[in-house]
Amino acid sequence: MPNAPASDPSRALVSVPAPGTAPGPRRKLGRFDRLLVETQRALDTVLGQPAAHRPNPAGDTPLPDLDPAERRHAAGLMRINHVGEVCAQGLYFGQAAVAREASTRDHLLEAAQEETDHLAWCADRLRELDSRPSVFNPLWYGGSYALGVLAGLRGDGWNLGFVVETERQVEAHLDEHLQTLPGADQRSREILRQMKADEARHADNAELAGARILPQPIPTLMAAASKLMKTVAYRL
Repeated sequence: MPNAPASDPSRALVSVPAPGTAPGPRRKLGRFDRLLVETQRALDTVLGQPAAHRPNPAGDTPLPDLDPAERRHAAGLMRINHVGEVCAQGLYFGQAAVAREASTRDHLLEAAQEETDHLAWCADRLRELDSRPSVFNPLWYGGSYALGVLAGLRGDGWNLGFVVETERQVEAHLDEHLQTLPGADQRSREILRQMKADEARHADNAELAGARILPQPIPTLMAAASKLMKTVAYRL
């Protein structure tokens, strides 16, 4: 894939799709323009209802008959996954904002678009379960965006390394959720299966694009932060 280094990230050619929209034509953006773009992305992710570009994997799968405890548990798991997608948006947009090469930026924005599909699917399922997203979504997004910027400033190899580690950890918790969802909840299960396949592909693509392996204790700290997020998001 050709690389086109940008000498000044604030004047780089960038894609500026908001969550739920297809990438549009490229144009040069100044610092204020970029601030507006990032603000719009944050608002769309945290407060908006971005539309998925792909059909919901649950399709015509019948709504399951869940008892109150099963419904609460399914909602808690899907809220965790919704938060995970909010975090993914923040992480990828933060990384893309400071990526040094156009190819890396394009890779991150392409992955972010698929994460937008996941965000919409999880939101749909939460509504079906008569539940809601996490009240801490602004905090999750802001923290992830900051982490993405820090990762990106280390260089594109580390940038992509964060993608790989993030997606591998997400794959692991999706496997856990697929095992612990109520047996009758096939709608949630179909969504998570497609999400898991997408996350694996994102990690594989990042590895092929030149990701560096993150040294310890970074993966351990990321896992600890993820565990805290899952504990809080399950209920709030």
